Amino acid sequence: MTQPVEHGGLGFTHKWNMGWMNDTLAYMHHEPVHRQWHHREMSFGLLYAFSERFVLPLSHDEVVHGKGSLLSKMPGDDWQRFANLRALYAWMWAQPGAPLLFMGAEIAPFTEWNESQGLPWHLLEHAQHHGVLDLIIELNRLSREWPALYERDHEPTGFQWLDADDAANSMFALLRWGYAGGKAVACIANFTPVPRAGYRVGLPWSGTWDVLLDTDSPHFGGSGFGFRLDGGRYEATPDVPWQGQKASIVLDVPPLSVIWLGSTRP
Repeated sequence: MTQPVEHGGLGFTHKWNMGWMNDTLAYMHHEPVHRQWHHREMSFGLLYAFSERFVLPLSHDEVVHGKGSLLSKMPGDDWQRFANLRALYAWMWAQPGAPLLFMGAEIAPFTEWNESQGLPWHLLEHAQHHGVLDLIIELNRLSREWPALYERDHEPTGFQWLDADDAANSMFALLRWGYAGGKAVACIANFTPVPRAGYRVGLPWSGTWDVLLDTDSPHFGGSGFGFRLDGGRYEATPDVPWQGQKASIVLDVPPLSVIWLGSTRP
């Protein structure tokens, strides 16, 4: 569909990735204790992610006709629901493809969209809802600042799994690569409410890796597990090569969270 006409395609610029949307929402709807049995729902889309130029939609169709809002699809108590939603958004922005949210998803309403009413902007008076909006703003800002998150969306070499197989802990780790491999962003996801202290992640080079994003930050309404006022910085060393990479670090991964680390090749 997105191949040029002269190459036998239809010439569209993008195609909605409905498979990614359905798999991802199905996974997030499961209680965390059951997610280990559905681990492949979060990685299956990468098998075809580069066959078209995809949009990753969380669309109108998913928040109407009795399906509920995105927040209401998340399991757990209110704190876990917001944490799940924040993790979902950061995971979405780290995937190959252009993220697309339907109107109002940035304020995390409890109820589904209603065409006869305005958006519930009053929810932004509450810290948890405003935290989701602040997160979306930060995801967009970081995407502009770190082109590795999008500039090779349609190239298989712009994405690399570090660990797609840790089903028992519902953990994922991946890399997004910039052009010429000069910059990289690592994404570490914990889709359980169990903090993962002492988690080792492989990184492609030694040196400084900055914490770009932590969805568990108090700024977004998170618990602040392992939160550092300086934003966080890790020094990767070659002492323990890990996950097929030349260097690694050890960090504490908060519950129901996604962390991004960024670095420029020395």
